[in-house]
Amino acid sequence: MRIAHPLTTISAEENARRFDEIAKLVMEWRPVRLVVGLPMHPDGTEHELSRLSRRFARRLEGRFALPVSLVDERFTSVAAESRLREAGAPAPDREKALDAAAASEILQSWLESAAAPKPSA
Repeated sequence: MRIAHPLTTISAEENARRFDEIAKLVMEWRPVRLVVGLPMHPDGTEHELSRLSRRFARRLEGRFALPVSLVDERFTSVAAESRLREAGAPAPDREKALDAAAASEILQSWLESAAAPKPSA
């Protein structure tokens, strides 16, 4: 079983700088796939951030020539907050670590779905 863990959080405001930071990580880690969270409303419908995430995924795919998987990220922040709280992290530390922990939840969800047996036809 593979377990996701965060590497870093990219907080650059400018797109060019964000993509430069991602490029450094891609060069260092040499992934074979990228995973992007897909924000959804609680009822499963998409909203404006869904469109932006899909656009981001297409840009990643084009720039790095890697397949990109989109993962429903509903409730990942809630799950991440819960795990951080269970681990005993104080509130200020939870707040700082929340984005990275939520990203780990998204990746873990993808790892688990990729490892799940596929129904036979």
